[in-house]
Amino acid sequence: MSLWLTMLAAGLVTYLIRLSFILIIGQRPVPLLLRRALRLVPPAVLTAIIFPELFMPNGTLDISFGNARLLGGLVAVLVAWYTRNTVLTIIVGMVVVWVLQGLIH
Repeated sequence: MSLWLTMLAAGLVTYLIRLSFILIIGQRPVPLLLRRALRLVPPAVLTAIIFPELFMPNGTLDISFGNARLLGGLVAVLVAWYTRNTVLTIIVGMVVVWVLQGLIH
């Protein structure tokens, strides 16, 4: 029971923190500098999540041709740059990783 109460309390605190920003800042104009900085948050978070998986698939740095995730990520970057299509980028990247994992392992 205490696990459920802890999870409920954590969820409530998270919700209240997010709600406070909406209530405090929601009705005021956001300064240009803050708007520019906030635009950079999603790419920074995505990079922080993805790069360790690409460069350190087994917990150690691996920048070799044997790293299927890194090679798949590089192909995905090229597809994203060329097509600007998110779904196609994900599909091609995953297929390349699966094929390379089958060939390498």
